[in-house]
Amino acid sequence: MTRLPLDFGCGSLKLVGTLDTAPGTTGLLIVSGGNEIRSGAFSGQSLLASRIARAGFPVFRFDRRGIGDSEGENRGFRRSARDIAAALEAFRALAPQVDRVIGFGNCDAASALMLAKGAGLDGLVLSNPWTVEDDGKDDASPPPSAIRARYAEKLKNPREVARLLRGGVDMGKLARGLVRSLRPAPAPSSLAEEMRAGLAAYEGPVRILLATADRTAQVFAESWDGNDARIARCEGAGHAYDRPEHRDWLDAQILSALRA
Repeated sequence: MTRLPLDFGCGSLKLVGTLDTAPGTTGLLIVSGGNEIRSGAFSGQSLLASRIARAGFPVFRFDRRGIGDSEGENRGFRRSARDIAAALEAFRALAPQVDRVIGFGNCDAASALMLAKGAGLDGLVLSNPWTVEDDGKDDASPPPSAIRARYAEKLKNPREVARLLRGGVDMGKLARGLVRSLRPAPAPSSLAEEMRAGLAAYEGPVRILLATADRTAQVFAESWDGNDARIARCEGAGHAYDRPEHRDWLDAQILSALRA
């Protein structure tokens, strides 16, 4: 495996990417979420790329316009379809043995892939898609169902019950949480509806990965069909799958998509 830094065009602008080489004919295109650079938070995407490449699959990562080393204006995930398309074209040119590319995105990178109707990729792995409207509130608070589930789990734990009986619980905070847990589920955001329509127009294979302890995933689950057979849940995982067992689960899901 060799790691190659490179640049490629997106219209008149220069974007910067990284290719982890491998002999496989199926490759992985990693789309960064938020305003993260291509290495990811705490090099998470860089490490993911290394693991996938060691398994035999080439991996391409990139900074979209206005992020990291790439030129241009950062126009956000909603307007990143051109960046993804340019990265895919560069990946195919630089790894000509690749005849199939799977796209992976976490958080609003997953949303971007859905809005772009798959962006010309041969398959999608969508992790913890972001469905919160960009209204300045940035409110991905747990939905009522998640709050109820959390309290139910605590009541099964003898230590938590004992803590409650000893007065070790902030009763005001508990009361506020109980009130929130009784609220009806929020209506799906317009962003969620756009994502649903975009994914419906995509004909390739899709996996939707949800980390059950992640608020973004919980909010997404409230606006999505819980019986969707494409959903796989990683119990207890956080947004970045940072615990070893959760990281292994994520790797297994991505490798399964690449090998399918």
